[in-house]
Amino acid sequence: MQPYERFEAWKLAHDFALVIYAQTKSWPSDERYGLTSQIRRSAFSVAVNIVEGSARRGRKEFARFLDIAFASMMETGYTLRFARDLKLISPEAYDQVEAQREAASRMLYFLLKSMRAS
Repeated sequence: MQPYERFEAWKLAHDFALVIYAQTKSWPSDERYGLTSQIRRSAFSVAVNIVEGSARRGRKEFARFLDIAFASMMETGYTLRFARDLKLISPEAYDQVEAQREAASRMLYFLLKSMRAS
């Protein structure tokens, strides 16, 4: 397996996690252990599962970690939507972050598909 830094899916997931951390800095302090923690953990989980999976032996194991990463990406998407509906994030910011999440999701999906096909 190649080092994780060479995967475009990891690069997009990493950038997405950084954006989530930046966006949540302004969220209310009473959400620090609620939504803020939840969305940060799920966004970070995407990138970290790509890293961990790439260190495993074989494509089948890597695919299993990519599947977990993909599920975390979907979790992050819902949490982001929930935050928008609570007005913790503006509709404009949501649209920008969601577009970034969708791009990372697509790349992750194609990487997962390629690992499963082999």
